[in-house]
Amino acid sequence: MDQFITAYKTAFTRYTDFSGRTSVGGFWRFVAISVAVAVVLSILGGISSIFFLLYLGYALAALLPSIAIAIRRLHDTGKSGWMILVGLIPLVGPIILIVFYVQASDGPNEYGTGSED
Repeated sequence: MDQFITAYKTAFTRYTDFSGRTSVGGFWRFVAISVAVAVVLSILGGISSIFFLLYLGYALAALLPSIAIAIRRLHDTGKSGWMILVGLIPLVGPIILIVFYVQASDGPNEYGTGSED
């Protein structure tokens, strides 16, 4: 559980860092925690409008860290951060991005020698 919390904290502390790399494990740990928080707030949002507002606030707060960690994950696989725009292609774009995100680390590349988290 410590690794999940560390990955989550790291993503939020490096929310403006679009350089460097993020390991596959660190990326998916952040995604797991982020999705869990969003789902809980979404479910509670059906009960009370205050939770819906908290959900919207969380979604906005997590947007920039999510983009930053996704770009660093792409760097870890040797791809440009601009490849995140592939996700805008209807239907197949998000699938292509998931394939990129699950790929193994590229080893030393132009973005660094190894994953930083």
